[in-house]
Amino acid sequence: MVTFNDLLSVTPFVLLLTMIATGPVLYPHFWHRYYEFIAPLLGVLVMGYYLFIKHEVAIPVEAVVDYVQFIALIGALYIASSGILIDINLQASPLANLCFLWFGAVLSNVIGTTGASMLLIRPYIRLNRRKTKAYHIIFFIFMVSNVGGALTAIADPPNFIGFLKGVPFFWTLRHNWMPWLVALSLLSVIFFVIDSRCSAPQEPAKDKAAPTGWLQLEGKRNIGWLFVVITAVFIDPNLFEQVPYLPYHGHKISFLREIILLIVAYMAHHKADRKILEANGFSLDPLREVVFIFLGIFGTMQPALTLIEKLAQSPQGREYITPNLLYWLTGSLSSVLDNAPTYFNFLTAGMATKGLEVNKVVDVTTYAKEAVEYLKATSISAVFFGAMTYVGNGPNFMVRSIAVEKKIKMPSFGGYIMRYSLPFLLPVLVVVWALFFY
Repeated sequence: MVTFNDLLSVTPFVLLLTMIATGPVLYPHFWHRYYEFIAPLLGVLVMGYYLFIKHEVAIPVEAVVDYVQFIALIGALYIASSGILIDINLQASPLANLCFLWFGAVLSNVIGTTGASMLLIRPYIRLNRRKTKAYHIIFFIFMVSNVGGALTAIADPPNFIGFLKGVPFFWTLRHNWMPWLVALSLLSVIFFVIDSRCSAPQEPAKDKAAPTGWLQLEGKRNIGWLFVVITAVFIDPNLFEQVPYLPYHGHKISFLREIILLIVAYMAHHKADRKILEANGFSLDPLREVVFIFLGIFGTMQPALTLIEKLAQSPQGREYITPNLLYWLTGSLSSVLDNAPTYFNFLTAGMATKGLEVNKVVDVTTYAKEAVEYLKATSISAVFFGAMTYVGNGPNFMVRSIAVEKKIKMPSFGGYIMRYSLPFLLPVLVVVWALFFY
């Protein structure tokens, strides 16, 4: 039974999302000056509610662990990729941009959506030079930072969580490739039409030497650091018993991976070529914004996740859960909550309808084999709907911050939804639902 206190506990999260949406538009000076205090304060208030009023320690501990893992990974990827200079000596055109986006979508399945986003967003902006518009960045978020990463277990956090719990590594590739292909194809058509109508002829770059080839790659040392970051993702006690951990309420907590990621981040920055950093316009401002905004989000979203879990695991929730419902519930909530814990909650709920337990590897493997449509709906929607807002998936906000730093005028939180997600992305998601889950 959902109580008034349950609904009241979600208020700080709703307030934070509202301020993220309205602050840059209605009161930009106040927001940009004080968001570093407001977002963490709201998160601390919610964590204090759990600790001192509800006397629950497990939820705050899990929130801290999830946040540290998130920041360590995205920070290491951001810093390591900043020391790599990719320059494409091609004339920007709708076709060239589309090929770049498809390359990024495929690459996101190899080095993850976060890794591909951090590595490719700067050369993508350079490809379009001073003509980069907001829609270029938005479709990059759609195709590279989210939808592209539906095929492998390491591509996007929701699928990686499923892999850790027992979903076979190649399950996503075997079952998700058709929705992946349909969604990317539809987004490609939309982007090509928009870019063909809105793009202007590119001016030759005046500040660059004559090109020596269509592709220039510098900073190979940082490619090595990037490889270390991707490899470190697998240092998890749920995969390897040799990884030291602390048992806590059924969870295995280990910060060995995060320590390695922080060391890699320091070394990648310390050893990076200063000329490459300067050419990439490197600064810590985009990372700092993500650190503070998501500190508030991870803190305030816990009551919402608890409420979802309560509803999903109730007798009524288990009775009505179907692949159709899982697609829309997982997707809708992945749009405003971090999509990884949302995926986990609805994975748990879907398994409960089959009498299975999410903490038993054999049960998860059975669920992946015998309830394909249930798991497919949860996986696809968590990944695809993460693109609906700036906060649906970690790379989204980082890409937006880098674009803003490059003086690209980006839409606000609400503008992103109203001008791009609803008219362009949502119809694609409806088509995917109609073809595969209706």
